[in-house]
Amino acid sequence: MSFTYALQRDVIVATGNDTRSFLHSQLSNDIAGLAVGATTYAFALEPTGKIAALLRVHCVADDHFVLDTDVGQGVSAIARLSKFKIRVKCEFVATTQTVAAVRGLTAESRSDMLALPGVVPAWRASDGAVDAFGDIDATLQQGSDDDYHAERVRCAWPLFGVDIDTTSLPAETGLADVAVSFTKGCYPGQELVERMDSRGSTAPRLTHWLTRLLLFQLWLVSNMWRVAPSLASAHRWLATSLWCRFAGRALCKPSN
Repeated sequence: MSFTYALQRDVIVATGNDTRSFLHSQLSNDIAGLAVGATTYAFALEPTGKIAALLRVHCVADDHFVLDTDVGQGVSAIARLSKFKIRVKCEFVATTQTVAAVRGLTAESRSDMLALPGVVPAWRASDGAVDAFGDIDATLQQGSDDDYHAERVRCAWPLFGVDIDTTSLPAETGLADVAVSFTKGCYPGQELVERMDSRGSTAPRLTHWLTRLLLFQLWLVSNMWRVAPSLASAHRWLATSLWCRFAGRALCKPSN
C-alpha cells in the first residue's frame, strides 16, 4: 500500500563553473558522468574513509547541482566539502525543506511519478520510493512515523544518526552498490573503500538484521491478532521497543 510522509531534508544548492568537477573529485560516486536531470547517491568521506554525509545528488545543469541529506547533516556536509574547496568556483547555499516522501509504489506508479516536476528517485529503484519537492497527488494516504520507518527498515535504508554515523564506513551501510563508483578517479577516503572491496572485507550491517527482525515481528503480530488481540498489542509494543533500542532511537510510543 502506497502512502506519503512529510519528511524534512537538508538541501544544499551547489552552483558555479567548477561545480561538476569539484563534486566529482570529492564524492564517492561518478558525478562527471551524471546526466542533466539524473540523480545518484554518494558519500562524502573523510580522508580516513569514515562517512561525513550520505548525499543524494541531482544534476540540474552542468554548473548547478542540488544535494540533499538527512536533516541535521547539511552543516557537516558543507564543512567537509569546504575543506578542499581551494580556488574553486563552486558556492553552496543550504536550506531545510519538507518533502513528500512517497513509499510503497508499484514500478508503474513510480515511473509515472518520476515524470512529474520536482519528483526525484529515492532509495533503490526496486524499493518503490520517490521524494517530491513540490505538490503531488493529494489523494495519497498519509503515512505515520511507524509507516515510514517500517518501510525504511524493510528496504534496509539507513538513517544517519540512527543506523549509521560519522564513525561508520561505507561497507557497513549496505549502500556501496548505489553510492560508490569503483571505476572513477581519486577522492578523499577512497583508499579504504577500495582496499576493503578488493580484499573482500566485510563489515556488520545493522539495518539488514533490523529488516529481518521487523518482518518477523510483523508476521507474528498479524497471526496473533486472530487469536489474542490484547496479547498481540502487547507483543507489538515490546518487539518494536527492542527494535528501536537497537536502532539507537525510540521511533514510537505505546498507544493508550
